[in-house]
Parts: sequence; structure tokens; C-alpha cells
Amino acid sequence: MRNIKIIVQYNGANYCGWQEQPDSLGIQGNIEYAIKEITKEKVKINGSGRTDAGVHAIGQVANFKIESKIDVSRIPDALNSKLPKDISIIDAEEVDEDFHARYSAKGKVYRYLVYNSRYRNPILKDISYQVKYDLDFDKMKKAAESLVGTHDFCGFMSSGSSIKDTVRTIRNVKIEKEGDLIVFEFEGNGFLYNMVRIISGTLIDIGRGKIEENMEEIIKSKNRSNAGHTAPGHALFLKKVFY
Repeated sequence: MRNIKIIVQYNGANYCGWQEQPDSLGIQGNIEYAIKEITKEKVKINGSGRTDAGVHAIGQVANFKIESKIDVSRIPDALNSKLPKDISIIDAEEVDEDFHARYSAKGKVYRYLVYNSRYRNPILKDISYQVKYDLDFDKMKKAAESLVGTHDFCGFMSSGSSIKDTVRTIRNVKIEKEGDLIVFEFEGNGFLYNMVRIISGTLIDIGRGKIEENMEEIIKSKNRSNAGHTAPGHALFLKKVFY
């Protein structure tokens, strides 16, 4: 069996998320269908993580095992010919047998887009979170500094997760502004369920003055009610996975 690693980009607007649901194939199911069409083999692919409904990816990583002798360089074009236009395979390579897209991952980078204007943007409306309130950019940047390091982020996790170990390390946070567009980027060794969206919502709430506590106090409280709202999924991107 050959172990194939692929890099996937997708616009998640029309999907239930990475994992298939009873009434939807999801991103995963569409790729599995394309693989079967090309190789005539039924496979199960492993993703680096499960993105939620509406979430996008610039650099999702997945792997699968096949017996087919198809040249690995042909795999992206072959799969793309069978995939919907909002899913694209941009790279493929043959990797060691023990490589696993999820369990071999050492870290990830997520990007979150905030459009800070009272007027909607028809170009960005489906991939950014419009916030009409004035935001204090410097205050958000200062708050983000407290996120860097190893902390118990249980206060930034949505209910419904079965994860017991809620300690994670955030290696770097970037907040950049270009016109009305604010870009958050978070690099860490792993993220809890909805953690990036809750952090983004908290930074926004701090920026508009809705939350007075500083970020360090919110983290130390380990209390979800002290953090901000959960920002919507349609503005979130999985940018990169590290191995």
C-alpha cells in the first residue's frame, strides 16, 4: 500500500464541515468519492483536523493509502477533475507508511478575518466577520500578547467536547490591519473545540470595550463565561499544518 499525503484548499460555505454527516458528504466524503472514481478503490482519508461547518482551508493536510500505481504527480489534477469547484488538491506526495495527517501533526496556524465597517463588503462578506462597532486595534494587539505561551485554555472551549487535557501552547499571535480588514493569525501546537473562534470573539469584545477584564485574567479564570462570544465560522481559515 502507498501512503499519499495531500494538501487541500476549500471554501467551506456549502459544506457541513470536514467530516461527513448523514445528509452531507462533507469535504472528506467528496475527496473519498473522487479517489474512488480515479483508483476504483474505496478509501478512508485522515485529515489533520475536523473543520466545522462553513470553515475554510488554505492548507488542510490529509493522507490516504492506495494500491493504485498512479504517478503521484498526477493525483492533484486527477482528483480535481472529479471534485466540486470549491475544493482543490494543490499538492500530493508519497510519504512513509507511518505518516498520519492528524497524529503526526506538530502544530497549526489559523487565520480569522474581521471586516470592521458599518457598510457590508460584497467581496468579503462570505469570508469575513463584519463588525460594525469601532474597534480599538492597539487594545486588541496588547490583549493578544497574553495568549502566547502554555496555558490552560478550558475557558476558551465550547461545551460538547470530550477533551480532558485543555492545556495548549500558542507560539505566536499576529494581528494586522489593512484598511477596514483586520487579520488575526494564531500558531499553536493544537487548539480546542472552537478555541480560535472564541479567542477571536474575545479580542473583538475587548476591542469594542464590551469586556473590561484583561486577557491574562480571563485565561487564569478558566471560566467560559468570562471570555467573549464565539465568532462565526465563515471567517475562519485553517492556514497551515506543521509536521
